[in-house]
Amino acid sequence: MNYAQFLNMVPEATLVAILIIVFFADFALYRSEKKSHTLYILTAVLMLLQILPCALAEPASAFGGLYVTSQMANVMKTILTAGTLIVIIMAQPWIENAGRKTSGEFYMLIISTLLGMYMMISSGNFLMFFLGLETASVPMACLVALDKLKKISAEAAAKYILTATFSSGVMLYGISFVYGAAGTLYFDDIAQVLAGISPFSDQIYLPVLGLVFFFSGLGFKISLVPFHFWTADTYQGAPTPVTGYLSVVSKGAAALAAFIILTKVFGPLVEQWEMMLGIIIMLTITVGNLFAIRQTELKRFMAFSSISQAGYIMLAALGNSQMGATALTYYVLVYVVANMAVFTVINAVEHSQPDQSSQLTQMCTYNGFYETNPKLSFLMTLALFSLAGIPPFAGMFSKFFVFMAAVGGHEAAPFWVYLVVFIALINTVVSLYYYLLIVKAMYIKKTTAPLPTFQSDTSTKLALALCTLGIAAFGILSCIYNWIAAAAV
Repeated sequence: MNYAQFLNMVPEATLVAILIIVFFADFALYRSEKKSHTLYILTAVLMLLQILPCALAEPASAFGGLYVTSQMANVMKTILTAGTLIVIIMAQPWIENAGRKTSGEFYMLIISTLLGMYMMISSGNFLMFFLGLETASVPMACLVALDKLKKISAEAAAKYILTATFSSGVMLYGISFVYGAAGTLYFDDIAQVLAGISPFSDQIYLPVLGLVFFFSGLGFKISLVPFHFWTADTYQGAPTPVTGYLSVVSKGAAALAAFIILTKVFGPLVEQWEMMLGIIIMLTITVGNLFAIRQTELKRFMAFSSISQAGYIMLAALGNSQMGATALTYYVLVYVVANMAVFTVINAVEHSQPDQSSQLTQMCTYNGFYETNPKLSFLMTLALFSLAGIPPFAGMFSKFFVFMAAVGGHEAAPFWVYLVVFIALINTVVSLYYYLLIVKAMYIKKTTAPLPTFQSDTSTKLALALCTLGIAAFGILSCIYNWIAAAAV
């Protein structure tokens, strides 16, 4: 083996180095009273530095095509790393309340999941992709269960790991069909084999069946309907920083991986999977929105919101084009900052009264929130408006670009594509209604006992500042979109 090939995996190599440093730091600081704060500063600085190798990395391959990274993959790694940094910053109040023994576990597990996501989006072989998926999924179950003394956290982790196990089995079943049809697991070789199969021959059934099973397994990671049933319970039971991480970073990595595999591997079968994907997108957006309206618990509310947002993200894949890759990545970038702003506020409210945190995620808790905490209410409103796609916030531009990618990716878009986009547009109005329910609770609904005024800690202020800056700037600065578009060429 030529070990010099590891030099082609610079983002992964530096992330492994960070994982090792945090591990030994956790061991060295075991008896220190300042362990959690020291580990927080160390991990945050290292993750900030990790953005550089991701942003500066060049397209490369290693180990005979098992590892293949593109400029777009490196852009997504940069976004995922920045999102993970925000999660680490906003999680500090929870870490302080959970106790110093939990901090090392949290940081090592979250870095391990990020490493798996790196491997997912830089895989050139189904075996490498599956290893990356499991590297991301197994530590995630541990993160969900990290609130060891809460029954609801253990229940959420059990539901997550059982569903993840089943979905992995379904995915492997699909990969076995693809291997049987193509005789290889390499993405480029499979695409060549599928390109030579006539859509009217009997040979087409095996790879199509493999595609259906594979996408069913991957739909679990993205929370697409009907593979979404785990989402609400897991989001509610997990610690709020972990819920935020699940909703943005994990979803973003899986969405780009799905896009790459659908367009690169199953591109020759686009006529077989494009309409199927369109139906799933319509169901995902509609079901997510309708169930979000019924929720009274804020983390369950955000779970169904994230299901709906997953449909919008995958809308970019209908175009099967460079425009689609750009729109998907830009949407994930905007979604990271908007969603993490909401979860940062929820986390701050929870830890304003740690002994009552389970009751503080009820939507009625936010009645009259503006009267006692106007700044947090204002920042929460900005984030919700961005998620709803209200101009001039970045969320409006992200939705516009995915709509354009879905239609513009075809030389002559068929009628059903316009129907999917139309239903997505109608659902945008529905989503505005339920996001405004929170705004109504904060600004209009009165209560005799609103949440008391509290002072946010420095970590919460920093996380909110970063997210708010992104919400305001990403829709205005065209250089951000141009940077992503240049990577898709």
